[in-house]
Amino acid sequence: MAASSAPGAGPRALRPPAFGAEPAGERMARIRRSPHFADGVFQNPGGPARMRPSGSGRDLAKVYLDKDARSRRAPRGAIPVHPTTLADLTRPPATGLRLTWMGHSSVLAEIDGQRVLFDPVWGQRCSPFPFAGPKRLHPVPLPLAALGPVDVVVISHDHYDHLDMPTIKELAGTDTVFAVPLGVGAHLERWGVPADRLRELDWQESTRVGGLTLTATPARHFCGRGLRNTQHTLWASWVVAGERHRIYHSGDTGYFEGFRDIGAAHGPFDATMIQVGAYSEFWPDIHMTPEEGVRSHLDLQGGEPGGVLLPVHWGTFNLAPHPWAEPAEWMTDAAGAVGQAVAFPCPGAPFEPGGDLPTEPWWRSLTRPVPRVWDTAGLARSEESPKGDLDLAGDR
Repeated sequence: MAASSAPGAGPRALRPPAFGAEPAGERMARIRRSPHFADGVFQNPGGPARMRPSGSGRDLAKVYLDKDARSRRAPRGAIPVHPTTLADLTRPPATGLRLTWMGHSSVLAEIDGQRVLFDPVWGQRCSPFPFAGPKRLHPVPLPLAALGPVDVVVISHDHYDHLDMPTIKELAGTDTVFAVPLGVGAHLERWGVPADRLRELDWQESTRVGGLTLTATPARHFCGRGLRNTQHTLWASWVVAGERHRIYHSGDTGYFEGFRDIGAAHGPFDATMIQVGAYSEFWPDIHMTPEEGVRSHLDLQGGEPGGVLLPVHWGTFNLAPHPWAEPAEWMTDAAGAVGQAVAFPCPGAPFEPGGDLPTEPWWRSLTRPVPRVWDTAGLARSEESPKGDLDLAGDR
């Protein structure tokens, strides 16, 4: 990837295009007016969140370099990928709602006659450079051009595993609308997305696209693509409501009590897409464990099991020290403890939350048995203290 050749000396002339652009002008003025922006940065719900690994660098390095643990962080064979075809996706869903997990946090949602593409990442690496950074553990199920028309692309935040420049540049040549958190539009405009196809929202703001209402809702995370993390672009979860169905995509987030408020205002949901991978005891504030993912789904549903939970943000990239298959195994236990329906499609396999769910543990043939380092009894306890009973993998 070539560095920017914009006139002028200094670091800006060496800025890779994948870094995107900093908000400026009226966009920056709007950011400063946001009730969630203070002291020069966007603020998290529930107070500050640790964005850098806690503990010592030596402890973190020890975890990453441990030979046995390292061998568990990738599959032992080829991940099964459903050969998705346009025929799979042009047949209308019988129930009016169909989800296709493309890997990581990328999901195509066909809802009430509209097509929504969440966090599309078709690139081989989640990195600003094509030669370095975490590489895909499985191929994309189908070429982006074979996906067919998309009504709206939804971006949760600007990290590389959620906002992929090559993917956005390809989508910029279509007629799709882009719904993004406040400030993220600066990146997309630099990559060729016309301003009139951007819907840039603060938390609790909504936009209409066709028959859908899309609402940006809070999340507990952070942002940044370049060497300087200015915290000038917002991160969000998303609610998409059609005439008959409602769905929710968590983006990246730590657990916080705001899930209850989102559920009360917008739920319950026919399906949720919940981040349950790339967690660690070294960064507990900004990613959820599978147990926290189940708890967040229950909060969104008013405190009781309901709808279908689709675990995302696992299986495609190696981004944390936990075993590759641990999110799926832990989610199986956590959801089973409370009777919550969970879908486990292999990448590219469409399913309807209102129909037969994919539940086969396809990952087990690709990994050694995963040590059970968690305790799901906390889900049956502590409604009064949702955070206190959670055990993070590896902290025993």
